[in-house]
Amino acid sequence: MCVGLSAKVVDLKDGTAIIDASGAKRSVSADLLDDLEIGDYVMVHAGVAIAKITDDDASETEKIMEEL
Repeated sequence: MCVGLSAKVVDLKDGTAIIDASGAKRSVSADLLDDLEIGDYVMVHAGVAIAKITDDDASETEKIMEEL
């Protein structure tokens, strides 16, 4: 089973996204997502933004992770 992390994109540069995941900022590859913009929410796995998600999805994922 793989675990993905939901995060908000706070900056984009040359195929790299700076994400904010519950206050922790990290650089991840954004090469798989063509239409990514600052403010979007993404699912991140192994240092790669693999899918855009809605802010509702991100909130639900964060709630579940807090319960665990």
